[in-house]
Amino acid sequence: MLSLFSIFYNLILIVVYILLIPFLLYKTRTNKYKQAIPAKFFLKNNPKFEKSGVWFHSCSMGEVKAIKPLIDIYKDEANVSVITNTGFIEAKSIINSVRYLPFEIFLPFWIRKQKVLVVMEAELWYMLFCIAQKKGAKTILINARISDKSYKSYKKFSFFYKKIFKHIDKVFAQSEIDKKRLEELGAKNIEVIGNIKLAQLPQKKYDLPKPKEVLITAGSTHENEEELILNAYKKEFGKLVIVPRHPERFEKVDLLIKNFIKDKNLTYHRFSYQEDFMSDIILVDKMGILNDIYAISDVTILGGAFEKIGGHNPIEPAYFGNIIISGKNIFNQKSLFDCIKNYYLIEKSELGIYLENLKTLKKPELTKAGSFDPIIKEINKWL
Repeated sequence: MLSLFSIFYNLILIVVYILLIPFLLYKTRTNKYKQAIPAKFFLKNNPKFEKSGVWFHSCSMGEVKAIKPLIDIYKDEANVSVITNTGFIEAKSIINSVRYLPFEIFLPFWIRKQKVLVVMEAELWYMLFCIAQKKGAKTILINARISDKSYKSYKKFSFFYKKIFKHIDKVFAQSEIDKKRLEELGAKNIEVIGNIKLAQLPQKKYDLPKPKEVLITAGSTHENEEELILNAYKKEFGKLVIVPRHPERFEKVDLLIKNFIKDKNLTYHRFSYQEDFMSDIILVDKMGILNDIYAISDVTILGGAFEKIGGHNPIEPAYFGNIIISGKNIFNQKSLFDCIKNYYLIEKSELGIYLENLKTLKKPELTKAGSFDPIIKEINKWL
């Protein structure tokens, strides 16, 4: 039976839902929300999970990728719910039992009894934890953190978060600071295990020769980004390595670089012709060696964010100590950028200025890598 608070909370949400219906119907006209909004707010093609098992909930693509090792371990009895389109697509690539998490008013009758509910990071939905627990699931919050930026907001609504944490049986926090802040919000049974997004750190395959000069790697670049980077580049900055994201663009980028160096005192070669970094500009037209290049680089200009692509993984260059410069369109990688201190998200027009001032830029710092072992042990207790 729901508490008076739960009933009152649900009534407020019903009023909000009714008021939002015209807006939701309008948003479904766009391709981005055509599937997600009907699924979350009208339960279209979004039935209950068919089986009772280990239910994993994550927000978006980055969080789903982070918990993939856990999903793989419990694949035979795993269910996954998500919030975003990209999260849904990523989860579907791992497992078939994937749903969009419905709006909270639907959860009392949508949630099917599960053995364990495992929720990633800041997905603190009151009805999710309350109903799952009331239907017999042990509830676990993993990779929990409260950033400096959001701490004040959490404190303002601490009375509400205390209600949520009453329904969370176990919390795995990223750091001691996070543990202290979570305790202030009413969390109990907290264990600090580090950041599980860093549990699988990048590795290199080959030892490539490092040049004496500063090595600037433009990693995973897309259409228009190579031209932007070339126009911002000067020989005195160091050597420039360009690694396009898609191999079908190698020839186009090769022609772009050749046109750029005309009448300039710059040398150039393709890596497939000469596997070294002797020229001023090198086009890496070989797949699978980006981490090896990051390992000898000093600076990474991370592609996919100067255009509206969503960005690319910053953990890889950060792990190898590269200064990281990226565009601001990192919407698919924000959760991974949150694992790093010291990176630079800039406008296109600022790239040349940042390259001129490389000596003043700080190297990134990764948060402490976590381990899946304590989480697996906790889940297994309830299976």
